[in-house]
Amino acid sequence: MLIHRWQAPHIPTPVQIKMMLESEGLEPFEEVLEKGKRIPDHRHPFDEVRMVARGELLLEILGTRMLLREGDRIVIPANTRHAKQASDHGDCLCICAYQVD
Repeated sequence: MLIHRWQAPHIPTPVQIKMMLESEGLEPFEEVLEKGKRIPDHRHPFDEVRMVARGELLLEILGTRMLLREGDRIVIPANTRHAKQASDHGDCLCICAYQVD
């Protein structure tokens, strides 16, 4: 799993994030998790690319917890068990895409 922390002073907009993912040949879509909403453990048969556009996302991957903030990006490998939750501070907007090799 690869995490890329956003280092620039300005956070990209959702439109800019979609353009970044499209430039990689991906088909991005938006996912909104309401404040505190949790999605329990699940898996996908494909790599999941996820970038936080607004808010914070708590991830648990194979028992390891991590916090993603605006601009952070993660690639979750296919068939990796993971759960996610919007922080208690507010809703979380992610721009996501699936990579099929």
